[in-house]
Amino acid sequence: MNKKWLSSILVAIFSIAALVFIIMGKFNFAVLAMTIMFALSNGFRAKSFKEQGYVKEAKWMQYMAIFFAIASIVVFVIVLTD
Repeated sequence: MNKKWLSSILVAIFSIAALVFIIMGKFNFAVLAMTIMFALSNGFRAKSFKEQGYVKEAKWMQYMAIFFAIASIVVFVIVLTD
C-alpha cells in the first residue's frame, strides 16, 4: 500500500474517532484521538518534507510530531487514571 494512502487513512480514522467521541460526550478519548492524529499527520508530513529537500521544515514537523506523541502518552495516562 502506498505510504500516502496509509497516512491519509490513519489520519481519517483518528479524526472520525475524535468526532464520534465528541458526539458521545467522551471528551478525554476525543482529545486522545486528536493528539494521535496530530502526531501521525506531523510525522508523515516531516517525512514528506525531508524527501522534498525541505530540511528546516522537516525538522520543525518532526519536533511537532514528537511533542504530540508525548502529549498522546500523557493524555493516555490521564484517561487510564480517570
